[in-house]
This record gives sequence, structure tokens and C-alpha cells, in this order.
Amino acid sequence: MVSTPSASYSITMRVEIENRPGMLGRVASAIGKAGGDIGAVDIAGFGAGTIIRDFTVNARDEAHNQIISTAVGRVAGARVVSVSDRTFLAHLGGKIEVKAKAPIKNRSDLSIVYTPGVARVCLAIHKDPASVHRLTIKKNTVAVVTDGSAVLGLGNIGPKAALPVMEGKAAIFKEFAGVDAFPVCVDTQDPDEIVRTVKLIAPAFGGINLEDISAPRCFEIEERLQRELDIPVFHDDQHGTAVVVLAALLNALRIVKLNLKDLKVVVSGIGAAGVACTKLLLAMGTRNIIGVDTKGALYRGRTENMNPVKAWYAQNTNPRNLQGDVTEVIKGANLYIGLSGPGTLTVKGLKRMARDPIVFAMANPIPEIMPEETGRHVRVMATGRSDYPNQINNSSCFPGFFRGLLDSRASHVNDAMKIAAAKAIAGLVSRRELSEEYITPSMFDARVAPAVAAAVAEAAYRTGAARRMRKPAGGPRFV
Repeated sequence: MVSTPSASYSITMRVEIENRPGMLGRVASAIGKAGGDIGAVDIAGFGAGTIIRDFTVNARDEAHNQIISTAVGRVAGARVVSVSDRTFLAHLGGKIEVKAKAPIKNRSDLSIVYTPGVARVCLAIHKDPASVHRLTIKKNTVAVVTDGSAVLGLGNIGPKAALPVMEGKAAIFKEFAGVDAFPVCVDTQDPDEIVRTVKLIAPAFGGINLEDISAPRCFEIEERLQRELDIPVFHDDQHGTAVVVLAALLNALRIVKLNLKDLKVVVSGIGAAGVACTKLLLAMGTRNIIGVDTKGALYRGRTENMNPVKAWYAQNTNPRNLQGDVTEVIKGANLYIGLSGPGTLTVKGLKRMARDPIVFAMANPIPEIMPEETGRHVRVMATGRSDYPNQINNSSCFPGFFRGLLDSRASHVNDAMKIAAAKAIAGLVSRRELSEEYITPSMFDARVAPAVAAAVAEAAYRTGAARRMRKPAGGPRFV
């Protein structure tokens, strides 16, 4: 299935065109015939009898960019001056920076912000270590930690190649929740070294966001850090995914009129996200869950391609101990959660699902089954992509989630917070708005991050995880 053009493969093509009627239309037509999606056309200048225009065009991939520019170059009276990849331009020099909050314009400012005045603040923290949350950036900082072993759909590309993703994550933290996040890309894939490194840098941060660390190591790393640190540790690939999946599911169930406890669920891909989604569904009362990996269903007694996490999974799911591949075990399923790779779910398998099936095909950039393939065989369809309805995106969760953790000064993350966050996201879709093509709000909905933050903070107080005192009713929420 050929993917549709998207902004991730957007180019700005500067074209010098003969300044006569009809030429703009010819160039635009060439772009359209080549399959390009024109986003904007701007005048960049004039030449001798020519006009220079910048065409912003979305393509399918890098090869398609070349096809489009070649097609334009063949138009008589048009010359392609340059082609710029807008994605690479956005990453030049990185996507984040550090800015000072306090002015340093004269000696007086310097004496307060740095020496000698800063010494007084240092001694105050030394005397009362808890005041570090009030007197330093720790109150609002998150370390985005990765070893680059499981990046997006790219796999084990290492810490340097993972840095652009972590920068993007930090930018989203700041833009949507005002959280100061910083990428920490460690040059080791040894769990002991990663744990040691994070523990050593933890004094500067109010929370740890683990990111793109491969399973099953990610489970051990997260559990150890949460146990050994006094700040919350959140593995977004696990828990962020689980939260947004649950949020979308709560609304999808409103459409098909089913309850969580009555579902038969097939989870394709038993990595970090698949295990976390399963655990959260179990916490919500769903029992009939079957996990499937490249060797088929996980069942009690299976020995091939197993590890301790999969052994736990087999013991706690698949109540009927079904065996076989996705197409076999999906018979009668109400929900398919895809966290694996392209082509994992076929139309044949889809047809074997129960009436009004829900399909969350979330592999990126190409989902387990393309929406165009599902046709009338699915009632509610969602992907992880932004160019289809119902994008299930972790960005709807993690900025607000950490805002709530930091605001309440939570010591750890628990299921109550995850469930509260999911319900907060789902609750933003009103009964009037709810439809098969709108089950989850956009990450650009300004209500999302504040709603998640409030829900997480409230859950932190309710469960005793919060360490920041609340003022009496009528005053500001936090002190």
C-alpha cells in the first residue's frame, strides 16, 4: 500500500518560471501529476522576464521528492533552482536551547544570580535539601533518557542518532506543558550502567522520562530506578502508550456499546508498549487478552522465543490458552491493538473479528493494516499517524502527565495516575463530538495537557504519592 504524502517529507522547491500567463498552472499541474500535495506557493523574487516562486510540497518519501522535482524540471519555461528538505532545515543546529530567566545586565545582577549571592542559596539548600525543589530548576526539569536501542520504527540506531527524537520530545514538553526537559543520550546499553548514570544525574531533575530503550531491558531499568530514586520515573513507550490507548478505547466502547470486562482483545507485539497496555487493561478489569509475537500466541507452556516478561505475560493472560498466529486467535475478538509492524493484520484476520470490531493499528510509520484496506470490515479504526482520523499519540499524555507529577511533587508513578490521565483525555470528547472518526482529542487541543496534569496531580494526592502541600480551598492549588 502506497502511503499518502505527509509533512514529514515536505520540500520547498524554488522554481524560476517564465513570467507569462498559464505557467504557474503548468508547474502546479506537473506537481499534481507526480503525486505531490501543494501546501503553499510564494513569490521569492523576479528575474529578467521570469518570476521566482517557492512551492511547498508534501511527498510520500525521499524518492518521491526526487520524482516531483524532476517532473517540474521537465516543464518548458521552468527551471528548478533549489530543493530544500523542510524536515532537515527544522533540525539544523538542534531544536531546543537554554535561556536565562534572570537578567544579567550589570554587576548587581551578577552578584545576585552568581557570585557572591548564589553562595547564600547554596548554603540554604545544604541546610534544607528539600528546598532544592523551590530554589532551583529541579522543580520543573525532566531528563529524557535513552540508549538509542529502540527508536521509533528505526530500531537500535544508538544514542547519537536518537538525539533528534529526544530533542523533539523536549520541545513538546516545553511547548505543551511548560516543562524544561533535556535529552540525555547515554553511550551504553548495559542496564547496570544506565541505572547508575541516571542515579548520578538525578539531583538536577524532578523526573525521569525513559525513552526508546528496548524490551525486556526497559522493564528492569524502570523498576530499579523507580525503587532507588525519590523522583518519578516514567517510561513513555510503556505507560504513555498505555494511557492514550486506554483513553481512545474508553470512547470507542461508547460507540460500540461494550464494556471493558466483556472484551476479547488481541495485542500484537509484546514489547514495552504491548506489555504496558495489557497491564493497564488488566487493572481495568479486562481478562480475555491474548498476546501475539512473531512466533504466535503466548500461552502457558510455550518455550520458543520466551523471556521472563513473556513468561509473566503467558501466565496472566490468554485464559483459554489459545495457540496459533494472529489470524487464528483473533476469531471473535472485539479489539485489536497493533504495536508490532506493517502487514501484521490482514483483511482475512479482520473479517474473523466480532461484530463492530475496534482496530488500533499503531505501528509507525506504516501501521499493521492501512485504513484503506479495512473498508467496511471495521467499526472504529485508529493509527499512530497524523494523516488519518483518530491518531493515538503519546504527546497527548506525557507533557501533562509530567506537569501533574511535578506540580504535586510526586515520588513515583502508579496505576491510579495512568487511569486518571486516560479518563481525563477521553472526557474531552463530548457526546456531540464523539464519532467513529473522532474518539480522541488532538494533542493540539489546548485543554489536553491541563486536564491530564490536574487528573494526575489529584491522583497523586489521593494515593499518597504527592509530597507538595496543598493550600486550603480558595487559595492557589499548590504552595
